[in-house]
This record gives sequence, structure tokens and C-alpha cells, in this order.
Amino acid sequence: MKRALIFSLLIGLTVSGARAAKHAVPLNGKTDGATCLECHADEAKGKSVHSAMASGCLSCHEVRVTRDITRVKLTAATPQSLCLSCHADKKASDIKGKVHSPAARQCLECHDPHKSANKDQLLKPTSGATKQENLCLSCHNEGLDVPKGGSRHPALDMGCETCHVPHKTGDPTKREFAYHLTKDAPALCLDCHDLKDEALLKAHQNQPIAKADCLACHDPHQSAAPMLMQKFLHPPFADKTCDVCHAPAKDGKVVLTQANAKSQCVMCHEDEAKKIETAKVQHPGAQGDCTDCHNPHGGKTPGLLQPDPVAACLNCHSDQAEQGKEAHAHKPAFEWGCAACHEPHGGANTHLLRANNANSLCLECHGPDARPEKLSGTQMVTIFNGEVKLPEAYFRNVPILPLQYGLGHPTKAHPVSDVMNPKTKTPIAMNCLSCHQPHAGTKQGMLVKNQKDDMNFCNSCHINGLNLLDVRVGGN
Repeated sequence: MKRALIFSLLIGLTVSGARAAKHAVPLNGKTDGATCLECHADEAKGKSVHSAMASGCLSCHEVRVTRDITRVKLTAATPQSLCLSCHADKKASDIKGKVHSPAARQCLECHDPHKSANKDQLLKPTSGATKQENLCLSCHNEGLDVPKGGSRHPALDMGCETCHVPHKTGDPTKREFAYHLTKDAPALCLDCHDLKDEALLKAHQNQPIAKADCLACHDPHQSAAPMLMQKFLHPPFADKTCDVCHAPAKDGKVVLTQANAKSQCVMCHEDEAKKIETAKVQHPGAQGDCTDCHNPHGGKTPGLLQPDPVAACLNCHSDQAEQGKEAHAHKPAFEWGCAACHEPHGGANTHLLRANNANSLCLECHGPDARPEKLSGTQMVTIFNGEVKLPEAYFRNVPILPLQYGLGHPTKAHPVSDVMNPKTKTPIAMNCLSCHQPHAGTKQGMLVKNQKDDMNFCNSCHINGLNLLDVRVGGN
């Protein structure tokens, strides 16, 4: 007798025990969700049950007649595409702003598809101080241990989504872009902290804080210091010598001891002021007030950039903000901060680069002597050095080259300096930017041309396909 295929929880999982054996109950006549729940009733019980269960199991699962119950069969090609058939608003390509990595990949990394003891069918709660009890801390667990004598934000016990949007965020020029915040500070903080609270006002020495940047002084999660103070504090603030910069507040406004913020900063930071004035290539942003980019009290990084090292630059360079939404964004540009590659106060090189040419800058990370050391094992590190076989080089990600046309013979990796056109015997200027975007791209490798087939990208210069020496001048 033919047997019916009953689904398990996750696609691709082998069902163990009795469900891996032949199905005990034959499914005769009409089969619907109610039929499934006669045996699998536990899938519809929980604090949070997927609303799709009301439509019947067959709205997501396919039932095929088979002998063994071993694998899930969905009505869509992947779990992600099945989820998005209903939850279309969570589709990564339609979201304005930065998309949370799991949300861009796989819904089941956070959600149970049937039921859960937690809201929104989450696999774990989003509150708690350890990764064992908090779903978010399963990934975001770095730096949340509270040192002795430190402090911890009580909001962590309320759930991470109290402050963070789990799927997407908004304006890429604001801090909420980087941290998926529901609002930017101080509006977010003031949802809980009352400006009329006397203890709050006293702690801030009755200074006007309604429009202050709370995160300049306070870490929103935990700190080694009391009162959630930031890791990096401006020395006058840390030493409580506020009168170095401030006169007594007047009419509810902050008063400086100098005429303006820039004059105030130059009193101590003379070296930086001189660099700004004498730089061969000047940064227009450095001509304004220092507080346009730096917070005068504290921050998460030594440079006290506000609201963070990325958004500080995107406030002016908004044309680059759109690139941060691409599928493959360069970490230095959109995680570490623009200053990883550019001199923010002015420098000697074009585009304010920290090296005198693009190749030298790129190879600081993608080279044999890579800095920082954590990048020395990346797949790009030895590609431009010595003799390699194409299948072993970075081009292994372009299988047309080594596999289909047998081009895996010993050769040197692609040059990243001037090359000679074999036909005209004239030089062709090349560097890393001939093929790669420096900030972001739609495909892995951040290629300068968005072409469906990687071989087509190569053909923009190598016009004769199989003959790699047949180069089109200026093809890129």
C-alpha cells in the first residue's frame, strides 16, 4: 500500500525515530491540515502560533505519497522564499536602509515556522544576559559581560527589540542605520527617561540635555564604569574639569570659554589644527567646527566620532550612503569607518588616501604583510604574489576559466600594475580599482561592472574570450 509523506519542522532535516519509518496511518481521501494535526497536534500549541496554521498545513507543505517519512517538502523552492510569499514587507531588496544579516538570509535562523513559547515565534526570548537565554546574544555576544564595578542597562531585561528593529532600519546617514535603532538618540532614550526626573537632572548638573546625544557619554548596553559611561571619554569630561571648556550655562544654553567650538578645540589640539591648515589635499569638512564630526564628551572609538565612525562621514558624503545598501559592502567603508582608508583632516594624496596609490592601500590588508593581522588569512592575501595555478587562486570563484576551458595551467595571477598590450605594445594602466569598486558592489568581489556572468566581465577587456592575451585597451 502506498504511504503518505508527512512533513517535519525544517527543510532538509532527516526526521528521527518513528517519523523516519513507514507512516503508520494511511491517508485516504481528502488530506488537509486537520488531518495532519490529528497526529501532529503539538505543532499548533504554544504561546505564539504561526497564523498560517489556520489555513492548514498544506498552505506551506506539499504531501506526496511515499514509503518513508524522511524529508520536508515545501510548496516553495526555499524556506526564505516561502516566508516572503506572505511577509513581502521583509524582503531585503525592498527595504530602505541596512538589512539585518539573518533577515537577508534565512528566517528560520530566528523563527520557528510553526509555534513557539516566545512571541513572534522566536526560537528564544530576546531578553536576558546570556546567549543561552537571549536569542540576539546567540550572535551579538561580544562585549556584553559586565566587569566588576561596572554597570548594565536594565533595558536588556525588557528585550533587545525595545530599542532595535530586528529586520531593517532607515536613514543611512544616521546612527540608526548602523545599529538598527527604532529611533535615534535622544528620542529613543527619552521613551524611558523622564526629563523632569530630579535625579536625572542632578546627575547632569542641570545642563540642557533634551537635545543631547546620550550615546556620546553612555554605552547603551554595559560598561566597565558606573552609570554606563562610554569606554572613551574626553579627558576634561572624564576628569570632571568641565570648566576647561564650559562657562556656567546661560538661559538654558551651553556656554563655551572660547568664541566657538573650533577655537575651543585648538587650545589643546594644536597639532591637528596645523595639519588641517598645511595639508596638500584639504578636506572641506575639516574647515568647519570640530564638533561637526567629533563629540566633545565621549564615544565608542578613540576619535570620539559622532554619531559613529561611518555615519560621521555619511552626513556629508550622502552619495556614498546608498552604496552601503549594496549586497557586498566593503568592511572598512561601512563597518570600521572611512578613516581606515582616508585621512579625515587632510593629507598628501589624492582622495585623501592614507597611501600614495590605490594598490599600496589595498595591499595593506590584501597582501602578504597584511595589517591588521586578523586579515592576513583572507583569500586575497597571496593572490598577487608569485606563480600560482588559476584554480588555486581567487579565480576559482569563476569556474568557467579553470574548469570548462582547461586554463588551469601554471600562470601568474592577474597583474595589478601597468601591463603591455600584446598587439600595440603600448602600456595599459591598471590597479585594483580597474576591476573593483572601493566601497561596495552588487556582487562578491565588488566588481566595477554589474554583469550576470563573471566571464562577461572579463570579456570587457579580454575581447577574444579564450585568448587571455587579447586585451582591449581601456576596456574597464
